Amino acid sequence: MTESSGPAHRPSAVPGPWSVPVLLRPRQPRVVVKADLLPALSVFFTLTVFGVPIGFLWSRIAPPERVRVVASDGTTGALELESWHRFDDLAIFGFLTLGLGIVVGLVVWLLRERRGPVVFLGAVLGVTAAAAMGMWLGPTLADGHYAITSAPALGSVVELAPRLETWWVLITGPFGVAVTYSLLTTWNGRDDLGRRLG
Repeated sequence: MTESSGPAHRPSAVPGPWSVPVLLRPRQPRVVVKADLLPALSVFFTLTVFGVPIGFLWSRIAPPERVRVVASDGTTGALELESWHRFDDLAIFGFLTLGLGIVVGLVVWLLRERRGPVVFLGAVLGVTAAAAMGMWLGPTLADGHYAITSAPALGSVVELAPRLETWWVLITGPFGVAVTYSLLTTWNGRDDLGRRLG
């Protein structure tokens, strides 16, 4: 006995109780890599330069830690609540790089013809490089700004240059880019992110 190959087993374009609808999947846009590679590198190297103003601005607005000279050999002792500025220095740098990341995420999204993962990755890496440069340059500039030129007297209060004590603060900039770009991508809702609309 052979199996029946009636209408219930064949797709049909005519609607009916036993018809199987023919589903045509739309062609998905492919990720453009080659054309977006040069713009992504341009975004990366452009953003790296922003580490200089980030480091300079941080070195001027981050609060120093004041200490008292307690011995003639220059030994210092902490003043009450002054050690909290060590956290303030980290927080200020984190907010600077987070703000940079949010602005970069928005600006890169406005490059409509280059929307996609390649330029997004260039932006994330560029902000990370800018934050790393700012983290290296900022304390160096701060050391020069708060340099002690002569031996302090016993009992005097001196200001120690602000410092960044952990590299974990570098995640704030890329986080700002990722969140901003992801929210805009979700809001857009198109498979090609609207890059081919004109």
